[in-house]
Order: sequence, then C-alpha cells, then structure tokens
Amino acid sequence: MTTRQALLLIDLQNDFCRGGALAVSEGDDTIAVANHYAAEFSRRQQPVVATLDWHPASHGSFASNAAQQPWSLGELAGLPQVWWPAHCVQHTHGAELHPALDQRFLTDRVCKGEDPLVDSYSGFYDNGHRKKTNLDTLLKSYGITALTIMGLATDYCVKFSVLDALSLGYTVTVISAGCRGVNLTAGDAERALTEMAAKGAVIL
Repeated sequence: MTTRQALLLIDLQNDFCRGGALAVSEGDDTIAVANHYAAEFSRRQQPVVATLDWHPASHGSFASNAAQQPWSLGELAGLPQVWWPAHCVQHTHGAELHPALDQRFLTDRVCKGEDPLVDSYSGFYDNGHRKKTNLDTLLKSYGITALTIMGLATDYCVKFSVLDALSLGYTVTVISAGCRGVNLTAGDAERALTEMAAKGAVIL
C-alpha cells in the first residue's frame, strides 16, 4: 500500500515543556493532541515522524557560548540569530521526547541542529538552507505528498518546517491546537500562523 500522508511532530522535547531550559508556555498541552493524531495515523498505517533539536554542547546559538544575553539578537555564520538558553543538548534529559508522548506510534525520528556553526529551526534544512536533513528523503521514500504538522514552537520550528515543506511541494495542514509559540514579541505565534496560511498551508 502506497502511503501518501504523514504526521510530522516538531520538537516535542522536555526542554520545550514545563520545567525545561527553553520552556514554551503551555507546551505540555500539545502532547495529548499529538497522541490523538499519532494513534489515528498509525491506525491508517501512515508514518508518524518526530523531529528533535539535537545540539552539541558547543552549539553557537547558545547565549552562554556566544557570551551574549539570552533572548537577545545577533548573528551566527552570517545569519540573524536569537541567542537561546542552552537547550536540547545531545543525550541529555532535556533533549528527550516528552515522557507523555506515546512513542509506540513513531515510525521515525529526524535530528536537526547538530552543526555547531548554524541553527536549524526547520526539520528540512539548516537556517541558511546550506544543508538538508534526511527528512525530505525519508518522506519521499514513503511516497509522501501531504503532511499534517504540529509541535513546538509555532513561531520558530513549526513555521520554518511548514514553509520548507510547502517550498518542497508538499501539501501541508497545520493542527493549531497542537502548537504553542515562544512569542518573544507578543503575537508572534498568531503572525506565524497567518504567514503559513498565506503561503498555502491549511490551518485547522
């Protein structure tokens, strides 16, 4: 049976949830939504793919490594950069998927942000579009043409994953109930949803 649709869960990791190093407000509320959809996709024998921020401790986007104030703005490898608190460091508790996420339904995991010289919000590319992850190749191996996407955070990793998916030719549906935003500036998450819709995503 050729599978045409997949569920993409973005960065549902401990550090983005309550008590984490880069906790998103109400981030934990996405997990039940993810489990609901993951069970449904699994029942239909459609892939469920989780992306993970997977940074080396030396990552250049960390405020501590850049000797900058967390949440301030700067430049990394010639690209605009938010200096983030250290988060999702490889092989740490913070980088693990949320314990309430039902991982029985996951068919694949895709790591991103491993290059210490460039950040990677999107599940498909680094922020400079200089290098692809294996996500697009993986989805094409399944014959996927449509994606349902949700996760953390709306205004960063979800948004850039959605925009890249659209540019790569996928049909995209975003489950807004399964997303929460960082909102460095008030309203960032809502603006991100508006931008995704303007580029062709269906927002549920």
